[in-house]
Amino acid sequence: MESSLLTKNYQHVLALAFAVREINENHQVLPNISLGFNIYENYFSASWTYQATMQLLSSLARLIPNYKCDKQTDLIAVIGGLEPETSFYMATMLHIYSIPQLTYGPVSVMNEQFPGLSVYQMVPNEAHQFKGILRLILHFGWTWIGIIAVNNDSGERAVQTILPMLSQHGICLAFAEKILQMHSLNDFIEMAEEGVKIYEHVMDSKANTMVFFGDIQTFIYIRWIIKLPEMELTTARSKGNVCILTASMDFVSLSYQRSWDLQTNHDFLSFSFHTNELPGFQQFLQSRNPIWVKEDGFLQDFWEYAFLCQFSDSLSGKKFDDSCTGKEKLESLPGHVFEMSITSHSYSIYNAVYTLAHAWHNMYTSGYKHKEMRHGKRHLPLTQQPWQLHHFLKSVMFNTSTEEKVFLQSNGELVTGYDIINWIVFPNKSFLRVKVGRMDPQMPPDEAFAINEELIVWHNQTVPISVCTDNCYPGFSKQKREGEPFCCYDCIPCSEGKISNQKDMDDCVICREDLYPNMEQNQCVPKEITFLSYKEPLGITLAVVAVSFSFTTAVILRTFMRHHDTPLVKANNRTLTYTLLISLLFCFLASLLFVGQPEKIICLLRQSTFGFVFSVAISCVLAKTVTVVTAFMATKPGSRIRKWLGMRLAICMVLSCTLVQGGICGVWLATSPPFPDSDVHSMTKEIVLGCNDGSPIMFYCMLGYMSFLACVSFIVAFLARKLPDTFNEAKFISFSMLVFCSVWVSFVPTYLSSKGKYMVAMEVFCIIVSSAGVLGCIFFPKCYIILLRPELNHRKQLIKIKK
Repeated sequence: MESSLLTKNYQHVLALAFAVREINENHQVLPNISLGFNIYENYFSASWTYQATMQLLSSLARLIPNYKCDKQTDLIAVIGGLEPETSFYMATMLHIYSIPQLTYGPVSVMNEQFPGLSVYQMVPNEAHQFKGILRLILHFGWTWIGIIAVNNDSGERAVQTILPMLSQHGICLAFAEKILQMHSLNDFIEMAEEGVKIYEHVMDSKANTMVFFGDIQTFIYIRWIIKLPEMELTTARSKGNVCILTASMDFVSLSYQRSWDLQTNHDFLSFSFHTNELPGFQQFLQSRNPIWVKEDGFLQDFWEYAFLCQFSDSLSGKKFDDSCTGKEKLESLPGHVFEMSITSHSYSIYNAVYTLAHAWHNMYTSGYKHKEMRHGKRHLPLTQQPWQLHHFLKSVMFNTSTEEKVFLQSNGELVTGYDIINWIVFPNKSFLRVKVGRMDPQMPPDEAFAINEELIVWHNQTVPISVCTDNCYPGFSKQKREGEPFCCYDCIPCSEGKISNQKDMDDCVICREDLYPNMEQNQCVPKEITFLSYKEPLGITLAVVAVSFSFTTAVILRTFMRHHDTPLVKANNRTLTYTLLISLLFCFLASLLFVGQPEKIICLLRQSTFGFVFSVAISCVLAKTVTVVTAFMATKPGSRIRKWLGMRLAICMVLSCTLVQGGICGVWLATSPPFPDSDVHSMTKEIVLGCNDGSPIMFYCMLGYMSFLACVSFIVAFLARKLPDTFNEAKFISFSMLVFCSVWVSFVPTYLSSKGKYMVAMEVFCIIVSSAGVLGCIFFPKCYIILLRPELNHRKQLIKIKK
């Protein structure tokens, strides 16, 4: 299968040779012992893998299982293979003989499914790689991704492992494709048909991030599928994608792909087994030359395929036109053909050799403590068996030449992590591996994943976006699309009263009671504290009007007191008139209790004072009306009502009516007194400071009692409106009560429909208007006569009118 020779894998051979040479030259590791090695090719085939394993267990000359006669070829361990399937094929046979097998590819699942195998994994557990892929996707906010996996057990297992992890963290799968595992060039015939379908599917998808689960040959397929548009095998237009590659993959190519341009509009991020540069390794590579090194059976074939030339003594037939001189330089080869820097797989092989050497050293030195007795003397055992090495492999620990500690867990896995690599491709067909992050399971969970975005070179200079739906910005929430994955959604504005202050919120949230949404509905802002204040126009206006009417009432009271001996004042009971004016004065002043910031004492006095002084005023009006009626009824001969005339009746009525209201207010203050409160619900943007009435029932009882007094006054005054008297004020009282009742009947629905400080303003307005109605209807006509028509305010005029 020379046509599919992967020249890059030759570094694996050189890493093995380099490690063995270092150990043999270092007498502190294995004193008086030299390591040797044999290398077998499996040709990507199960049958070749089994045959190579059988050859390891047989003599060099003849393939006879369980028969070995070559003392110089004592087998202590096997290093391999690269792929899980290869490792499993080898393990099934090596386990029979308890021969340690150190793999430089992942076999975590094999160890879990078949515990007890003689297998040691020189790479980290794949579970850490899956976590790293998840953390990488989450870090960049890619929620709509595709998966392309090789069509074998490893690929299927990887997909089944990663899918639940993605779903649990809000990442959706746009597509999942399988690619055939390539064993020969003939596989391209079948792969071509599937490749075109996969390419068109990928390019049509909105997913711009793809995760590849493959092996070391998978990148050959990736390069080939990227080339499809140039081959005119598809009309799908290429778009820039982010390709996340697993650690089992590498940047390789076949000889016919050497001329292909490496630069694409795709970005490559790869997970790699943790690697450090080995001192002297590049010099060792530079020393390899087919003219000088004859013991390397791979070198000549590698040289020909790497430099596309042919040696004159080549036994493989005519392959290339150019002749090899041996002066070619390995460092001149492109990175996808051969790398001078050690790769992660080569580093794992290097560590595997040193792990075996140190374990063998520990086993060898421990033999001095258990010497055998022969002929009365202690001697070391003549041979030590490979199965004895297992105990020492599980406890081996050493530092490499790079001062890195190497040790295995109890399950045989190397304790190490993953590097995150950014592949930067240059126009000269070379590329550079840049370490941009890590996934280190030895670190605390919050620090295990780390990445430096500044080191990543993106094709479009910005971080690619891979989402099914653009982000829902603050002020919007997600609404799932019917029949589509949860990553596909519509963005809808937050409903009234709710906000979203982050991207892609599942639902908008309600602000706290003391906050409200701003116009963009992306944050909650503090509500303004408000109340009916003297500093605002409404509060000032009401206060000025109340004070003005108070002053007017005081002036009227003063006028009546100055003219207290006139017939007009005396005719309508001066004491009730003065009491009514004083109560109206307090009614106007009581309205000022409703303006300003509510405090405890203010809230206690506000409604009770208003109810009490209004009841006094209405009681006086009722007493004046009843006095007029009883005065005419007392003129009838034999009437017993005559004895109730005078101040006794008026005082009794005022006191009795007022005491009832006082009792209501007293019970109210004793049981459920009003208190300062804040209303955060009535107004969207305001916190209204006010007085909580405590008991709405008591409030409406107080208001209802006043309305009852007003209605009685109105009825009595209306019935007495036609009684003959020059100074009969029943007409004015009935009209004033009509105004009073109209105001307070309209107050109730208006008050209930108002919000915030406007409820208070409405009550103040009704207090002022109803008080002003009583004041104007009853006293303005009298003031007109007293001040402007004094000739009518005279006893002679009264007698004249009677005649």
